[in-house]
This record gives sequence, C-alpha cells and structure tokens, in this order.
Amino acid sequence: MKQSFIAILIVFFFGTIHAQDFITETRSNNSFAIVSDNKATPIYIDQNADTLIHIAAHLLQKDIAAVTGHQPQIIHNLSAGLKQVIIIGIVDKDPLLVGLAKDKKLNANALKGKWEAFQLQTIKSPTKGVDKALIITGSDRRGTAYAVLELSKQLGVSPWYWWADVPVTKRHNTYFKNGVYFYDSPSVKYRGIFINDEEPAFGGWAREKFGGINSKMYVHIFELLLRLKGNYLWPAMWGKAFNEDDPENPKLAHAYGIVMGTSHHEPMMRAQKEWTTHKKEYGGAWNYYTNKEGLLKFWEDGFRRNKDYDNIVTLGMRGDGDEPMPDLGSIEANYQLLESIIKDQRNIIEQITGRPAHETPQMWALYKEVQEYYDRGMKAPDDVTLLLCDDNWGNIRRMPPSNARKRSGGYGIYYHYDYVGGPRNYKWINTNNIARVWEQMHIAYEYGADKVWIVNVGDLKPMELPISFFLDYAWDVKRWNASNLRSYYTYWAEQQFGKSYAKEIGDIMRKYALYASRRKPELLNANTYSILNYNEAEKITKDWNQLLEEAQKIYNLIPATHKDAYYQLVLHPVKAYGNLQNMYTAHAWNQYYAKQNNTLANEYAEKVKHFYQQDSLITLEYHSINNGKWNHMMAQKHIGYTFWQEPRVQRMPEVQYVTNGTDNKPYAPDATIKTARDLIKGTPDRNSFYEQNGYVSIAAVHYSAKKDIGSLYWTTIPDIGKCGDGITLNPVTYQHKNNQAQAVLEYDIYTYSQGDFEIQAWFSPTLNFNNEKEGMQYAISVDNETPQTISVNKEAVDSRDWSMWVSNNIIIKKSKHHINQPGRHTVKIFCNTPGLVLQKLIVDFGGLQYSYLGPSETIVHKKK
Repeated sequence: MKQSFIAILIVFFFGTIHAQDFITETRSNNSFAIVSDNKATPIYIDQNADTLIHIAAHLLQKDIAAVTGHQPQIIHNLSAGLKQVIIIGIVDKDPLLVGLAKDKKLNANALKGKWEAFQLQTIKSPTKGVDKALIITGSDRRGTAYAVLELSKQLGVSPWYWWADVPVTKRHNTYFKNGVYFYDSPSVKYRGIFINDEEPAFGGWAREKFGGINSKMYVHIFELLLRLKGNYLWPAMWGKAFNEDDPENPKLAHAYGIVMGTSHHEPMMRAQKEWTTHKKEYGGAWNYYTNKEGLLKFWEDGFRRNKDYDNIVTLGMRGDGDEPMPDLGSIEANYQLLESIIKDQRNIIEQITGRPAHETPQMWALYKEVQEYYDRGMKAPDDVTLLLCDDNWGNIRRMPPSNARKRSGGYGIYYHYDYVGGPRNYKWINTNNIARVWEQMHIAYEYGADKVWIVNVGDLKPMELPISFFLDYAWDVKRWNASNLRSYYTYWAEQQFGKSYAKEIGDIMRKYALYASRRKPELLNANTYSILNYNEAEKITKDWNQLLEEAQKIYNLIPATHKDAYYQLVLHPVKAYGNLQNMYTAHAWNQYYAKQNNTLANEYAEKVKHFYQQDSLITLEYHSINNGKWNHMMAQKHIGYTFWQEPRVQRMPEVQYVTNGTDNKPYAPDATIKTARDLIKGTPDRNSFYEQNGYVSIAAVHYSAKKDIGSLYWTTIPDIGKCGDGITLNPVTYQHKNNQAQAVLEYDIYTYSQGDFEIQAWFSPTLNFNNEKEGMQYAISVDNETPQTISVNKEAVDSRDWSMWVSNNIIIKKSKHHINQPGRHTVKIFCNTPGLVLQKLIVDFGGLQYSYLGPSETIVHKKK
C-alpha cells in the first residue's frame, strides 16, 4: 500500500496530475494485461450494480474489441483460477470494493464524499484464487463511468469516434501500467451542452437516420457527453418535446447518468412545444395574470412526470417562444411578478417531492431582460443557481460582485457557440476561437460562476473542437491557461488523428479559428475587407487559400481510414469558409471594375458564379461522406442575408457585366511610401514603431515596456485578436483602490508628422460585466501630457454600438492628441481594469485608410 499512499499524497499536495498516461503496448513485470497473447482480461461488475455501471462496462467491452480485435467477457462472479480481472464499481456501494477497502487492499479514502472523482488502481490478490486486478472505481456512478471511459480514451477510442467517424487506434497487445491514478472532482459541478436552432440541419438528419429526435438518436449524445466528462443536457427544443416525443428519452438519460434541464424559457421540465400542444387543456393563455391556475397545473404535471430523474429544474418565466414577458409598466412590477412565480413553482416542487425545495437542484437564467430585473434588485432563493449569460455572441454580460455573499446555489454560465437573432444569425459552421472561450470562461470561474456551465452548440456538428474544449476546461480549469492554450489544438488533433501529423493539424485548426472568428460568414460581404487599401482582401484571400493547401496536403498524406474524420473536422471548414471569402473578394472586384466600365468585371463575375456553385458542391461533398451519414448537417443557409434572419433561399451576390468596356488594365495600388523609419538611429534597445504614410500601426503585445503593479500583471493571450495575440491584466478579480498607481504599457513611436492626431485603441468586445456606471476604462497619454480616461463599454447590450462590436468582433475607442515636433514619442496606456483585452493601437495623422483589420504593424524589433 506504500505505492498507493504516495500516489494519492502527490495528488493532494500538487493538485490533479494532468498527464496520467497509464496505457502501454509493452509487457513488463510492472504492467497489467488488458489484452495479451490474443486473450482479453475479463471484466467483473456486480449483477446488481447501477445501470450506468453496466452501460460503462459494455462500452469498455466494445472499445477493447474495437482496438484489439479481442472482446473481453463480462462476468458477475469471481471464480478461483482467474489470473487477472478488471473490476468496475462504485467505491462505497459495490460490496466487493467495500470489502477491499475494509481489508486495506484498496485505498478508497481519496474518493469518499467527492463529486464525480475517480481512480484506476492495480492490486494483488483481490479475492481468494485471483492473482491481480485492475480496479476502476468512482466516488459515484458518473465518476465510475468517467474512469472507464478515460481508460477507453487512452486505449485509443476518441470521444468523437461515432460523431465524427474518428477511427480507433489499433493495438495487438495493450497493458495498464501498475499504480494508482486518481482524478479529483471537476472544477465545475454541472457541465453540458444545449442542442438548439436544430432545423433544417440536425432535425433533417435525425428524421432521416432515426425517424426523429428520439431515444435512438439521444443515446449517441448521452454517450458522447460521458466520454467528454459532461453530465448535463438541454435537449433540442424548437418544435420538439424531449419527454413526450419519445417517453424513453428521460429514462435513457437517467440510465446514462445525464442530468436533464430545459432552456431558459421552459420552466419546470416542460418543453415549449408541450404548451403549444396542450395549451387548451391548461386555459390557453401563457399569461400568469390571466391564467395562473392553468400554468401552475401545467408545471405541476411536468415536474411530477420527471421527479424521479436527475434534473436541474428551470424556474421563472419568459414570454411564449423565447420572448420577453408583457411589460407591467415598471421594472419593479415585472420582477415582483417573477418573484411570485418562482415562489409558486418552488411550492409545487415541495408538494410533489415531500422535501424542502432546496433538496431539488434549481436554476434561474438571467437571460436578456431578466438580467435587468436582477440588476435592479430582484431576489432569488439562496439555493437556486443563478445562471448568468453571455450576449449570445460569446461575451459574458454580468459577473457576481467580487464581494457578493456566498450563495448555496451558486452561479453558472449560459454561453453560445450558435445563435438565432440580431445583429445576425450564425449557425452554419464553427467560428469559435477557443482563446476567446478560455478568456471569458476563465473570468467566469475566477468570479465564482462554477456551479453550471452550459453552451448552446446549435446542431452539435460542426462544433466538435470547441465542445471538447468547453467540457475539458470545465472539468479542470487548471489544465489550460494563457501560456499553453495553443497546445490544446495539438493535444486534440493527436486524440483524433494520432501523433504523426498532430502538430501540423493542430496548427491548421488554430489558424482556422483565428481567421474564421474575425467575422461570422453570415455577416461577410464584398465590403468587409478592403480591396483598395493595404491590399487587405487579397491578403485575406491568400491566407485562406494557403491554409487550404496546407489542409489538403495533410489530407493526401493521412491513411484512408482517417479521411472522413479529417474532412469533417479540418478540411471542410477551411474549404467552406475559404471558398466563401474567395466569392466575396471576386464580388468586390466585379463591383469595382463595373463602376470603372472595365471589362475585367466580367472575369470576376464568372469567378463569383464559380465560387457560388462550389459552395453547393462543398456542402454536397460533406453530405456524401461515409455513405451519407451526415446528410443535412451543413444545410444552414449562409449566403444572401439582408437582415438578422436567414433568407428563405440562398442567393448569389448580384454581379454586373460590361459590354463596351474601355480599359482592361487591373487596378494597381499606389506604391508611394513615406516613412519615419530612418529617424530611428541604430537598433533601438526596445520595440519601436514608425509612422508610414500618415499612420503608426502597433500590435499591443509588442509593447516597448510594461509596468506591473503589486499583484496586478500583464498577460499575453495568444490568438485572441483579429490579427493575433492580445494583452490583458490579471488577476481578473483585482479591485482597484483610489490613488493607487496604475499598470502601464509603453509604446515608442517615431513620426515625421506633428500637430493634431488621433489614436485608436482596439479591444476585444468585452462587456461591462461588473456593471460599472462608466463601464470599463483605460487612460492614455502621449509623452508627458495628462492622461485621458476613456470608457470602453458602458453602452448597453442590444444597442447600435453593441451590434457593431459583435459584428466586427472589436471595440474601437478614439482619443485626440497633439505633438509639437516630429521624432520619438511615447504612447502610454494606463489601466487597472482587468477584463479588457487590448489588441491593437493605431496612431492616425490623417493617412489612415479604411480596412477591417487595420494596416500591418510598422515595427522595428528590438535585439534578442
């Protein structure tokens, strides 16, 4: 037992051991054979074990067979003569494991009282006549299932083996390295996904493959969640009723250990569709003033139906169909009504369960206007989890105050990877940069929002990578940080495709995330990137085409067994978004040359047609892979938007032809460059920037100098910006004190201009999550002038300013300055507001031209 004690002591002292690799293909005296010499070690589970233990054991049985070709037997008795056995059970419920712990053969102390913790451990002589055992156990039934599926993952079965056709890693022999491998409780208690906006893609696919969104389909989602160490699901809801469409759905969810919930506007375990179907039975009006008794009966029937399953009950009420409730004339009247509704809903819970309401997990979502009620004083019972929300575009709206009293229900986060609403829908392909996801969820966790994390994933595909990251980070927030975030792409690529090209594939996916997150494809048009200024559109298009070459090269090199998965996860998104960018760049040139009466317009018109047709062919190609397994999944419309809602049909951008053109010379940009670079004498000892054609362009992370203050320090976040990295202050919960010195960034610039000028500061579209009156602020000065304090984000969500922020994925703030002479000057950024992410600075003396990303950096690098 000395080995066990030391291993657990290491875990308790240093925290969770992240890289616990316990599978090998090499036999040794220090290993346990899972499959060796064409024999698979049997799996033991108690006949009376929880259903989830049986499910996990059968998944392991299937996984071992898929990896090795040898299927282990599942047994329920340990007979003498067994040399080795795999034992699966819950640490304090399985009689055999309880006995082993009592005999001090199994160290169960580390698991006692934990939530979803688990352990894998080899021991000798577990019972009379059995030589050796691999004990797979958890503190509860989900913990045990996670332990089993962690073994499967390390054997070479990706969590995405079914949902993305990732092939298993084939091994002839496989062994478990002797020892104790302990995994502590997750950082976030409830971790899950919301299937939403599911038509026509997810719904069409499910009806074709399973006859509907039913238990035959949901079993795959439940298994995926377990393999990703998730435990919580909001089911598909638009025109769907999880409990009524297939009564096996809730039973199956419970068997798989999945905690069910409902979306923020579907209280008391009832789907919106159920009200549409049954409203005549309950009085007909979704109005608490006029139909209180009908609504209470509707909710009572729903909760009674689901009371025996694991649920988090959504409380409160919004208007029917995810709309605001009717305004009662004042904020106070509105939220007082909601308080009354929640009180009545909790009374239903107590009456049906016969227990105090706090013994049933409950959640109240502060979504849209409901957050305003909370800000203005609405109260919820202490045991109810307050689900804070983002703005539907990945920017968290509100955090609990740093000095807030601890609540037994705690706080959670509802986040979005997909959305239907203003300023525009985005549902087609993944455009989520995990750098931004990490930065926002890191803030959430540090502010104590750690009870529930749920993310709207739309049709689930093609969100595989960001779903994995969201749940991996929720499981262990210490595992990923700003310094190693880039390595997540390689880590994930290796899980799906093996080590051979993991680095190259990870780099392709990282670049894709950076490029695609700049602007949602539904918002993309001919005017997004400038064709005339800084050669921007051509550079962007070239970047996409180069990325496609890199992705296609790997596709040509990987084994045939991996091509379907690679196409879905890597090649398709690069090809699809890149093709769209090519189409809009061609459209921009077509418009330009048509205005010039230049026959080159005709060439670009044909290119627009070509790329528009390619879009359909790329979709068809996706729908054809693996014999059409994923037909419909790329059916979301993404071309031809004119306002927030998608068009009824896609339409090619309108092109123009020139019949009697007078000139076919292509546009040539002015090559004249005026620069202050020669003012920099020698090589500067720190980063310096120079004026070029009337502007200075600066990447914020390339500061000339920085100053941290006490515990407040600057941190670089890789790839979070529109052009690359960004810089922010940590710790994110830091509270500035009056008259305290500020953290500073300095940027040395050399100019040939003098007089008045403007400085643009480009920030990530962070919201005023601390609800400060003037929003988050920074101060800026040039040389020794008095710093100007500027508010970044005091404007309201859903305002015109906010729409620009999220559409352009940037907040640009401007300040006016003056210098009396050219030469060297120093721009200083002062800040004590953690949460702001500075991406770029542009000093404009009047030469700056429009571009979406701003001009390239004008920098002289310091010596290394």
